[in-house]
Amino acid sequence: MPDITRHRILVVGGGTAGISVAARLANAGERDVAVIEPSEVHYYQPLWTLVGAGCAKVEQTVRPELSVMPKGVTWIKDRAVEVEPESNVVGLESGRSVGYDFLVVCPGIALDWDRLPGAAETLGANGVSSNYQVDLAPKTWEMIKGMRRGTAVFTMPSGPIKCAGAPQKIAYLACDWWRKQGVLSDIKVVLLLPTPAMFGVPEFSRVLDGVAARYGIDVRLCHEAVEVHPEAKEIVVADRSEGSDHKFTLGYDFAHLVPPQSAPAWIKRGPLADAANPAGYVEIDKNTMRHMRYPNVFSLGDAGSSPNSKTGAAVRKQAPVVVDNLRAVMAGKDPKASYDGYASCPLTTSRNKMLLAEFDYTMKPHPTIPLINTKKERYDMWLLKRYGLPFLYWNLMIKGKV
Repeated sequence: MPDITRHRILVVGGGTAGISVAARLANAGERDVAVIEPSEVHYYQPLWTLVGAGCAKVEQTVRPELSVMPKGVTWIKDRAVEVEPESNVVGLESGRSVGYDFLVVCPGIALDWDRLPGAAETLGANGVSSNYQVDLAPKTWEMIKGMRRGTAVFTMPSGPIKCAGAPQKIAYLACDWWRKQGVLSDIKVVLLLPTPAMFGVPEFSRVLDGVAARYGIDVRLCHEAVEVHPEAKEIVVADRSEGSDHKFTLGYDFAHLVPPQSAPAWIKRGPLADAANPAGYVEIDKNTMRHMRYPNVFSLGDAGSSPNSKTGAAVRKQAPVVVDNLRAVMAGKDPKASYDGYASCPLTTSRNKMLLAEFDYTMKPHPTIPLINTKKERYDMWLLKRYGLPFLYWNLMIKGKV
């Protein structure tokens, strides 16, 4: 791959992670930073759940990519398709290549719909939708709004996914809507979770147990959707309980599906991937965010192998660590900044209440808001989710200010 251009710092991905890092680098005085990003638009994805519940408009989640690109940063409007870390080159979809001295890899996560056979061909129709795609979130709301009776199934795949609370958040928002319409008693709601508990942190899991019970949701722990039969409106469900290999079909009138997820294909099949992990995430030290084998490569966000929850809140804490450690390495020093695994999951439990689950690598609560008990459902936390966090995102986070 012959170089056609070269940059001191090359960032792959112009999403939340890439823009946050590029902004911080620019703010720190780095003058040769380039971002590879093919999309003309930039999304605030955490609001898609509320779009799917009719609590926000999809237009409020999107802005032109140019409007968020930091001043002084070069935008390479192309798609990365391969990397050669031995020669410090990234290959692009156009056939061009870009050289670098230091690389930050944050291309996001891939939705592997092909690993849920039968789903892709029925998405957006026949009662099937998903808030994990911007074009489908408004259709989720139309289906929820139009449902008066029958069976509603909400699924979650095994393995790391972005915003692991989203599969159940939409279930609670839908149930609250159906309750307000007086039809919840006529709808059987089934929530399929591959995990042995509602949430990985017991303090929050107990609250969610109560939320599910309040709505009468049939929660099937250690169960996962593995196939969809759209013509019969049935989902094939695998019992993942220890020692079980049982499968059965579950009929639906409405289904909110969440696909299995992994690193983008070019990462999975490339030299940066963690070979021991079939999802193929970029192999990094979970604290310094530096690649385990290539010292001039860092990664953060959904494509990194760090075992944190894949959320925007995690990126907010990872970005300053990456920038501090990258600049230390550039100066010939050892990386000293450390990411502790902090993430937060704003769990909307009704159309006016939210549980803010904050935690770190210890999987214990890690509250950051003083004087407020975030271990219970709160109206002020709903306002934070709906208005406060989007404001923080557009005006501070992706400008490298928080």
